[in-house]
Amino acid sequence: MCFDADAHPPLPPISGGAIDARDLTLTSADGTRFAAYVARAMAPTGAGIVIVPDVRGLHPYYEELALRFAEAGVDAIAFDMYARSAGSGKRDPAFDYGPHMTQLSAEGINADVAATAAELRSLEHAPQRVYSVGFCIGGRISFLQAATGLALGGVIGFYGSLARDHRSGLPSPIDEAQRFSCPVLGLFGGADQSIPPELRDEFDWALSEAAVEHRFVVYDGAPHSFFDRMAEQHADASADAWRQMLGFIGIGA
Repeated sequence: MCFDADAHPPLPPISGGAIDARDLTLTSADGTRFAAYVARAMAPTGAGIVIVPDVRGLHPYYEELALRFAEAGVDAIAFDMYARSAGSGKRDPAFDYGPHMTQLSAEGINADVAATAAELRSLEHAPQRVYSVGFCIGGRISFLQAATGLALGGVIGFYGSLARDHRSGLPSPIDEAQRFSCPVLGLFGGADQSIPPELRDEFDWALSEAAVEHRFVVYDGAPHSFFDRMAEQHADASADAWRQMLGFIGIGA
């Protein structure tokens, strides 16, 4: 599991409000209907973001994160990625994600991200720039969106898995880097045992070889899932991660 059950996303440095936040049901290119949650900014900045969750799917953490983005002026939609095997409902703490994660496919998940990005772009007063952000397996998925032709402004991954032999079967971002077509921001915990430094270095090298603009930030002593306002000892890392994200998508903080 990426976060503890009582985790909450840290507050952004820019405080505003959301004018609209609600549940959605979106439809992917293959006809799959899946759950999502949208939050619109009261003071929009022209940026929008697709939130790819961790292994838990559309958990309340990610609905709250969509609200936090809206408060920072970013229209946001978080979505669930397990509809093909687990149905179109939301995911509660008792959801057994293991059997469903192994049934994910790159084609299916990319189609869901594309449908979510299209929904953002169809909104009234739609954002002009759309990005993706993901956490753990969602970070891996977010990185991979740079190779899908969605015309994203950039992709962001929090402790995104880079391993080649991943139980989801999804490709490693390292191996897809040559196909990336937008900037990359990677945010990692220095004490994250699941992402060794040599994999970060290999991804860095692959992106450099492909001439992909990118920036990696490694927070010394921070573990996997440090982006949690309940983890007070990592509050500085969380605050800086917000600054890094907002700067990456062109918002001053």
